[in-house]
Amino acid sequence: MKLTNIYGNTPCMLGAKNLSKTKDYSEVDAIIYGIPWEGAVTWGDYTGCELGPKVMRLCSARYSGYLPELDHIDVFEHVRLGDVGDIDIVPADVDETMNRITNFAADLWDSGKFLIGLGGDHGVTYPIVRGLAQKGKKVGIVHLDTHYDNMPSHKGDEYARCSPFARLYEEENVRNESIIHTGIHGPRNWPESGKYAREAGAVTITVNDIREHKNIRQLAADIYKQASQDVDCVYVSICSDVLDCAFNPGGPVDGNGLTSYELLTLVYELTKLGVVAMDFVEVYPQQDPTQLSAHFASTLLLYALAGDVVYKQSKAMTQANEATTIA
Repeated sequence: MKLTNIYGNTPCMLGAKNLSKTKDYSEVDAIIYGIPWEGAVTWGDYTGCELGPKVMRLCSARYSGYLPELDHIDVFEHVRLGDVGDIDIVPADVDETMNRITNFAADLWDSGKFLIGLGGDHGVTYPIVRGLAQKGKKVGIVHLDTHYDNMPSHKGDEYARCSPFARLYEEENVRNESIIHTGIHGPRNWPESGKYAREAGAVTITVNDIREHKNIRQLAADIYKQASQDVDCVYVSICSDVLDCAFNPGGPVDGNGLTSYELLTLVYELTKLGVVAMDFVEVYPQQDPTQLSAHFASTLLLYALAGDVVYKQSKAMTQANEATTIA
């Protein structure tokens, strides 16, 4: 029997092929997976991002892969998408959950496919990237966020949503100078955060740097150049709150952020240059009765996939030209 839902009434993301039982990645080009994890760091009753993967999938049922504004590309004419389901987390055991995420991600890295993780809180980025780093790959990261997320810990929790980049600074196969904190702004950052980034050697690009740049597409190329320097691959991590709260009612309440156009353009231009994987985290369905933020995830993923299509087509053309020259 063909399984069209990941579980219950929850469809696969964007109509993807259900790989949750077979774990056979041979017939897909890109893989979606969910990380329904929320740690203990919350503000008041602002909670529930562990529901993000489910609600993003539910909302995605309304979308095709057609993007008329990007040269009329239909993403699914070029990309066979698979959904492998969710990582099994243990709500009461942070260490075990982090290890499960790393092990799950490590298996996916072996597939060689373009990977998209749906969070969950931002703490999940560290164990995902750790899985790649343990493969011996040197990693650069474009981190799109309002906040640095680089505090040493939260009340003793070293894997809290405010701490993934503190852990990544410590990871041997992550090049700190190729971590580009992008879109940083606002008073919900702590003064220590900027200092920690500078001490680690990471690069900061503020929201003003983005907004005041004359050409956002050229800026994306510049960011990629920095992230890709002296590394084997580039990973993109996106917190929903890099968007202004006006564009992100289901995310943390941060103003003066990016517009949806700015974020989508940056992501498309980055993936056009070659990105191995990405995550999108911190969507809170309980705070958003219209689910606008969960809906936005579909467009974001399609822009990322469209960029990956352009990258792979360009790479194939270059290889063909080189083969012709040699012949």
